Amino acid sequence: MWHDGRAIRIAVVGGLRVPFCRAHTRYADCSNQDMMTATLKAIVERFDLKGQTMGDVALGAVVKHSRDWNLARESVIGSGLSLRTPGVDLQRACGTSLEACILIGNKVALGQIEAGIAGGTDSISDAPIVYPDEYRSILMRSHRGKSLPEKLRPWLKLRPKHFKPVLPGVVEPRTGLSMGEHTEITAKEFQVSREHQDQLALASHLKAAKAYDTGFYSDLVVPFRGVKEDNNIRRDTSFDKLAKLKPVYDKGGTGTMTAGNSTPLTDGAAAVLLSSEVWARKKNLPVYAYLTHCKVSAVNFTDSEGLLMAPAYAVSEMLKVANLKLQDFDYYEIHEAFAAQTIATLKAWQSEQFCREKLGRNEPLGPIDLAKLNVKGGSIAIGHPFAATGARIVATMAKLLHEKGSGRGLISVCTAGGMGVTAIMEATHRA
Repeated sequence: MWHDGRAIRIAVVGGLRVPFCRAHTRYADCSNQDMMTATLKAIVERFDLKGQTMGDVALGAVVKHSRDWNLARESVIGSGLSLRTPGVDLQRACGTSLEACILIGNKVALGQIEAGIAGGTDSISDAPIVYPDEYRSILMRSHRGKSLPEKLRPWLKLRPKHFKPVLPGVVEPRTGLSMGEHTEITAKEFQVSREHQDQLALASHLKAAKAYDTGFYSDLVVPFRGVKEDNNIRRDTSFDKLAKLKPVYDKGGTGTMTAGNSTPLTDGAAAVLLSSEVWARKKNLPVYAYLTHCKVSAVNFTDSEGLLMAPAYAVSEMLKVANLKLQDFDYYEIHEAFAAQTIATLKAWQSEQFCREKLGRNEPLGPIDLAKLNVKGGSIAIGHPFAATGARIVATMAKLLHEKGSGRGLISVCTAGGMGVTAIMEATHRA
């Protein structure tokens, strides 16, 4: 266990990312490998790792081409690290790069490696487009043909319909509902108002804009393809502007979720450098914070529970192990897949019934201080390249704790498939 006093402490040395951009805008011609390699290069340069061998590099993407079957290793090869540095691909939907941090953290904690990099990337602009299975079957039968007639015969079944592309799906295979449609159900169940959602969305934009203006992101975001700032941040938005947007997931008159209070489809990449304290000292690198706890959970979203509510369960179990209360944190980074999802999670923790019946607790976890929530902006403003968000959040939390000089941060990320990935980070007091 990370916190049992026997494991090696997992130091978060720092993290970097390229600016996140709305899909089909500034990174329209970029691939996952382009963005991930650029991010790793920035890590290599920032922490003076040129030609050095890392213990491992764990990376992932949710939306991948077949050509990206070895994305992590290929990105490592182009990064400037020693070619002796291995790379491993992994994927846990929107929790991918937080899961990558857990994987690298486990290896550090067990002494298997001294240092490694965790990260993720996603490009919606470069999403793979495939053709119907019937067309693929024709191609494969032709390929298997031993003679010219056998190779040509399958093509006699070719029809115009075979050229209609099959775009990447955005629905849950088990339910046929999109993530937004699922969250509308959750919003109604927890009575999340449209006004509350728009308020959270507005705060996300205002806090992100202020963070850039005050220089908070100057050492967390590196320019890429001429972009210096996340291009989804709406500096000129207002509550009135958000209130005028129409619901997009439930248009029957009771919908509350709009494009303004939902996360946009986004392109981007992020990565974090993790190590032992000894390795960091040898390299004369500061330790910004430590990963101390983690928990992954899943819910039965096909029948009785909200698709994005798994973090509510994971956080509860993680707090039990850590012997902490929900209020024992200086910062909370809760991924804003949708404003409704974030609010529903907060309301679940305050619900005596939910905490008793679902979490097995005798009393509610209670409220948090909203002034400590996503203090530098959340995913609604910054954007959400699925596999990159966890690393973005870890890097942000590490800097927040480092600047404070002490304290504790809670991270919560919901994912497709009814899963949640959560973690606790801590910083020790600086003398």
